[in-house]
Amino acid sequence: MGIFANNAERKVLQEKMRAEGRLPPGQSATLKWPVLHYANVPAFDSKVWLFETCGLVERPVSLDWGAFLELPKTEITSDFHCVTRWSRFDNRWEGVSFRTIHGLTRPKPEARHVLVNCSEGYTTNVPLADLLEANVLLAYQHDGEPLPAEHGGPLRLVVPRLYAWKSAKWVRGLEFMPQDRPGFWEQNDYHRHGDPWKEQRHDSD
Repeated sequence: MGIFANNAERKVLQEKMRAEGRLPPGQSATLKWPVLHYANVPAFDSKVWLFETCGLVERPVSLDWGAFLELPKTEITSDFHCVTRWSRFDNRWEGVSFRTIHGLTRPKPEARHVLVNCSEGYTTNVPLADLLEANVLLAYQHDGEPLPAEHGGPLRLVVPRLYAWKSAKWVRGLEFMPQDRPGFWEQNDYHRHGDPWKEQRHDSD
């Protein structure tokens, strides 16, 4: 009975989100939060963890975990659209606004793109203009709890306007660049930009 009840609830949510214009084309609503990633979940050691900025910046930043947690905290509620065609709605994230990091590191005028560097060698590329949206943050809490390691804890980028692979897990730093440079999945046929409303899943889309 529980399975059927959950399926009915999911369908009701899906129709509601579609009616409100919040469900991108080709997506289905989910009540769960599927775990998807490449390679292993990295171990977190707060004593050696560092977040760093580099590239076209006036002031490179290097923050240990304690210093990162001392930065001003912000909270957003946003939807989350995975390229594998599921969407999870009204996620509550807490963390540090990207704009705070932007202000600290002061990118040079010629910086137009950012390569997000993560544990396990993972990277993804995002236009700086997208990162400067007010609801973009580096999150360490989700729905009132510390972000689980399998979902990117201790720190993941959240870029609500793009597919969720751009909301990279296990973030360790940001490289500010003059031109676009593909990250891990972008080198493996994923779209350079990843707009769910345009169904930009692959390079051919």
